[in-house]
Amino acid sequence: MASLFCGRVLLAGRAERELETERELSRALDNRVLLLYFGAGRCPRCRQFSPLLRDFFLRLTDGFHVERPEQLGLVYVSRDGSAEEQSAFLRGMPRRWLALPHGDAFARELELRFSVSEVPAVVVLKPSGEVIAANAVDEIRRLGPACFHNWRQAAELVDRNFRLAEDWDEVSRRSLTDPLRRLKYRLDDKNKKKKDQEKEEDREDS
Repeated sequence: MASLFCGRVLLAGRAERELETERELSRALDNRVLLLYFGAGRCPRCRQFSPLLRDFFLRLTDGFHVERPEQLGLVYVSRDGSAEEQSAFLRGMPRRWLALPHGDAFARELELRFSVSEVPAVVVLKPSGEVIAANAVDEIRRLGPACFHNWRQAAELVDRNFRLAEDWDEVSRRSLTDPLRRLKYRLDDKNKKKKDQEKEEDREDS
């Protein structure tokens, strides 16, 4: 899939570090189901859909939810009004998202190639570049992460029976904070249930 962006520069998520060498692009994109997300931070429909896509992506790739990240990549192709708008949007999205630089003429080429006429649109591609879904927005809304199973089968991915270096890096970064995050989640959930119970008792007394 790196071949689709051969000779191009991609920005690595919120840090906006440039990926431009063949090796970097290959590591980020090859042997993955690739989502091309066409959107804009100010678009009302995108503002509704983007949080769903963010959670969808995290539930498949973040170690808080899964033991091993799925072979899934995403490239944001924006219609934002400026580079600042694009940066502001990406700051609220997963750090593993990639993006075309704002104003890159290749964005228009991708829109034409995949017949994208309106946003939001999510084109799902095999590692070979073949299209699995021309626009998966409705599928993601209806099924959530469950739809990835069908994409993975269609993509015929080479199963990774080992962890990539980036996976180990992620494990080491979260090893100290994960227990605290999980504990906080359990305590918050327990406190919420207790407050709901107290409110219910107050209503009964009144």
